Amino acid sequence: MRYERRGEVPAKRHVAVRQPGGNGRGQLLTEEVMGYEGFSGNETILYHLHSPCRLDSVGDFRPIVRDEWVPEAHVHRLADTNPVEPGGDPLTGRRLLMFNGDLEVSVCKPDEQPEGFYRNGEGDEVIYVHRGGGVLRTIFGMVPFRPKDYIVIPRGTTHTFELDEDEQVWLSFHTPGEIETPGRYRNRYGQLLEHAPFSQRDFHPPSGLETRDESGEYSLTVRVRGGYQHYLLDRHPFDVVGWDGYVWPYTFNADDFEPRAGRFHLPPPSHQTFQGRNFVICTFAPRMLDWDPQAVPIPYHHSNIQSEEVMFYAEGDYAARKGVDVGCITLHPSGLPHGPQPGAVEKALGAKRTDELAVMWDTFRPLRLASLWREVDKPEYALSWNPDKSRVEA
Repeated sequence: MRYERRGEVPAKRHVAVRQPGGNGRGQLLTEEVMGYEGFSGNETILYHLHSPCRLDSVGDFRPIVRDEWVPEAHVHRLADTNPVEPGGDPLTGRRLLMFNGDLEVSVCKPDEQPEGFYRNGEGDEVIYVHRGGGVLRTIFGMVPFRPKDYIVIPRGTTHTFELDEDEQVWLSFHTPGEIETPGRYRNRYGQLLEHAPFSQRDFHPPSGLETRDESGEYSLTVRVRGGYQHYLLDRHPFDVVGWDGYVWPYTFNADDFEPRAGRFHLPPPSHQTFQGRNFVICTFAPRMLDWDPQAVPIPYHHSNIQSEEVMFYAEGDYAARKGVDVGCITLHPSGLPHGPQPGAVEKALGAKRTDELAVMWDTFRPLRLASLWREVDKPEYALSWNPDKSRVEA
């Protein structure tokens, strides 16, 4: 990500910096370096009014318990997330859907404002805002968000949410790796290339720094070591007066993804938006379709020999799938071919454009399903390629 700066920072790093004071010797600030890969990756330097290590008391530690569903059959699956009831805040409202060692995906429909602050100490997060909006408030400043936004939150970012009154429906991604733009979109200096499907102008950093020099009782939950550690602070955590660097939260809207088209159908990597360790996230945005008179303008059959393909249907009428509505998720696991259902190819011939929007994630290690999937599973989907069958027991 590009260099950004907010507030006041000194001309040199690692020097004594003071707040302006009446006697010429104001309060000494605390410098914090937040960086990846030890001291070898991207980093940001923040200047606090008080030590970020300061605690009032240490609360309990709650391990994360994953209730796994292991179905008897290995088949293609369809889940309908629309019946999932709203509940909780942006953290407690997360309902785990699937996971492996590289990625956790949850459905979140928060209907409560958070009472405290949260920091993920063991992974990066991406939230796709299907419906809703509000402001992500962080130590870096305020990040407004709206429908179709991806909210990218680097690990170590203390934050909270202010939710609009509208219905909130999110997909939440957690990874112990890093969330990045695809390497092939960047030159050797890190700048996005001309052929990338987005530019730096499409990534929206914190809009304003919020500095709070206040005492009180502030609850902080930190995800670390496979659980949630609770703390109580006696100073407001948003005491940063300035920062600069390459690590900061941002939003990117799916409507700003510039899709590519070809004479014949382009494969999913042309829709890639983010990369992580052993997975990718893609945006299938509305676009013009293939222009050759003989082109088949929907995906061809393919086998996921080394990956799992998951698709969330966000908008439109997806031509390659029958019975799949907005809010549904398909899982096409490794070892099984998949593609358009019967009649879909014939129906799609001659189409000039598509107005569908979908978010896809491909993982290169098998995914495990949580009990939530069992609650919303549509087992008949596995036989939907056979016009003579209508249901399957799985």
